[in-house]
Amino acid sequence: MNNIKRENLIQWILRIAVAGEFIGHGIFALQGKEGWFKYFEPFGITDPKTILTMLMIVGALDIILAILVLVKPMRPAILWMAVWGLFTAMIRWPFGPDPVWDFVERWANWGAPLALYYMLKKD
Repeated sequence: MNNIKRENLIQWILRIAVAGEFIGHGIFALQGKEGWFKYFEPFGITDPKTILTMLMIVGALDIILAILVLVKPMRPAILWMAVWGLFTAMIRWPFGPDPVWDFVERWANWGAPLALYYMLKKD
């Protein structure tokens, strides 16, 4: 397998992985996953209606970004996905109530988009 084909294959693996992550999280957010409500508390957000509204917005955005990464990956959007993945890992720990391992477990949530960001050539 030549380098171009190999790089294209790796890029597609990352695109699918990142899209899967964001589709999954987006669907959970659109469903108003109650287990996520606790992650809003450190930021002073406790009203369930406000949390549900925010989850709807985040869920829709996550799904849009997932589709975008499959159809036409754009470096600024993918960089945002890496930053968002890091933030959502950090709301478990150190900002949130979960142990450090919940943060460690989510390293791929920011690592995969960041790897894809660096794989894509600058236009």
